[in-house]
Amino acid sequence: MLWSLFKIVLFVVLIAALTLGAGYLMETEGGVRIAIGGTELTLGTFQTVIALIVLVLAVWLLIKLVNLLVAVVRFLNGDETAISRYFDRNRERKGYEALADGMMALASGEEKVAMSKAARAEKFLHRPELTNLITAQAAEMSGDRKKAEQVYKRLLADERTRFVGIRGILKQKLEDGDTETAMKLAEKAFALKPRHAETGDILLALQATQNDWTGARKTLGTKVRTGALPKDVGKRRDAVLALQEAKEVFAEGNSIRARESAIEANKLSPDLIPAAVMASKSYLEKGNARYAARVLSKTWQAQPHPDLAAAFAAIRPDETPAERLKRFKTLTKHRPGHPESRMLLAELHIAAEDYDKARDVLGDLAETNPTQRTLTLMAAIERGQGADDDVVRGWLAKAVVAPRGPQWVCEKCNHIHSDWAPVCLGCGAFDTLSWTVPSEGEIKMPGGAEMLPLLVGKPREPVVTEPDPSPDAPQDEPVEPPHADYVEPETVDGEVLAPEVEAKPEK
Repeated sequence: MLWSLFKIVLFVVLIAALTLGAGYLMETEGGVRIAIGGTELTLGTFQTVIALIVLVLAVWLLIKLVNLLVAVVRFLNGDETAISRYFDRNRERKGYEALADGMMALASGEEKVAMSKAARAEKFLHRPELTNLITAQAAEMSGDRKKAEQVYKRLLADERTRFVGIRGILKQKLEDGDTETAMKLAEKAFALKPRHAETGDILLALQATQNDWTGARKTLGTKVRTGALPKDVGKRRDAVLALQEAKEVFAEGNSIRARESAIEANKLSPDLIPAAVMASKSYLEKGNARYAARVLSKTWQAQPHPDLAAAFAAIRPDETPAERLKRFKTLTKHRPGHPESRMLLAELHIAAEDYDKARDVLGDLAETNPTQRTLTLMAAIERGQGADDDVVRGWLAKAVVAPRGPQWVCEKCNHIHSDWAPVCLGCGAFDTLSWTVPSEGEIKMPGGAEMLPLLVGKPREPVVTEPDPSPDAPQDEPVEPPHADYVEPETVDGEVLAPEVEAKPEK
C-alpha cells in the first residue's frame, strides 16, 4: 500500500514539473531562427523543444528502417537475423508440440499417430536423436520390425544414440533366435555402458548358453567392479560360473585344473550344492577324505540335499550299514529336525533292518509332509515289520499320487528341472534355480485318489454265517425287493443279461 501511494505521489510530482517546465518555456522570450535558402523559419522556445523531440524520433525511426532493410537482405542471403530467429522460435514451438503429442500417443498405444507426430517434429526440429526413438518404438508396437530396424541403424551414426540403436537391434536378434549376432551386439553395448544392468544380464546369459564360462566370469567381474551388481550376488554367480568351468575342464581331461576350479567354486559359495559335491569328489581324488566330509557337512548346514548324502556315502562305499549309520550321524547332527535329515536316518535304519528305530526317526512326517519319498519309506517300514500286503500296497498307492517334494525350481518362471543347471531351460535366466517345493505344477498321476482301490488290491470277501436252525432263533423280517432298475442281472448260459432283457420270473 505504501508503494502504491509512493507511485501516485511520484506521478503527480512529474506532471507538476512538466507543467511548470512547459509554462516556463512559453514565458521565455527569444527562440531559434532557421534560414534555408530564401526561406526563413523562426521557432519559439517551446516550439524548439517539440521540434527537437520530433527530430530524435525521426532519426530513431530511420535507423530502425535501415536495420530492417539490412535484416531482410541478410535473411534472403540465409544469414541469421532477428527475422530468422523469430521463425526459428516458431518452428521450435511447433516441433516440440508435435514431439510431446507423439510421446503421449506412444504412451497411449496409438502407434500410427505417434509416427506421424514424430515425422512432423523432425520436420520442424531436425533432432533425429529425439524423433527416431519415438518412430522406432512406434514401429515395433505396430509390428513393423523392418522399419524399426532401419531407424535403429540410423541411431548408430550418432554417438549419443549409438547404445540405444545397438540395444534395439539386439532385442530383435534375440527374438529371431540369432544368438551369435546377439552376443556380438551385447558385447558392444556392454562396452559402451557397463553399468547397464539389463545389457549385462543378457550378455551373461548368452555367454552361459554358449558355454563361454571364461568370458562370463570377465563380464561378471566388470558388473561387480562398476557397481552394477552387489558383491554378494556377484560372488554367488562367480561360484556358479567357476563350477561350470570346472565341468568343462573336466570334460577336456584336465582333472587337476578341474579340481582347482571345483574347490574355488565351493569356497566362493559354500551353499551351492553342486559345487560342494564336485569339490568333495575332487578332495577324494586327492585322497583327502576328511576335507571331502568337511565340505559336505558345511553345505548340509546351509541346505540338506539328497545329492550331499550320496556324495557323503561315496566317501566310504564299502562300509557296513551299522558303520554307515554311525558315520552319517556326524552329518545329520547339524540339522536333525529337517525332513531331509529324518528321511536319511530312516533310510539308514531300514538298511540296518532296525525298522522300529526307522519309524521313530521318521515320526509323523508321512502325515504332516506326505511326499513320494516319505510314503515309500513307510511302506518299507511296514514290510520290514511284517505287515500285510494290503497295508504295504496302501502306502505305495498313496506314494504314487503324492507330491514329489522339493525339486530344482526356477524362481523366475517356476519351471521344474530334474537336475541343477546354471541356466533355466524354460526362460533362459541365469542362476535362478533353487531347491524348493514348487508352488504349482505338481506332477500327479491321472485319476488321482480314484485309482487307490485298484492299486491297493481287491477287497476281502465278506464272511457268510450259516443261519441258526434252532426254533428259538430270531427270524429276519421279510425285506422288500429293490427297485427293478437295481435288480442284480441274471445270467443265461453264463451270459449276463441287461435289465431290459432279463428273463422274467415264472408266475
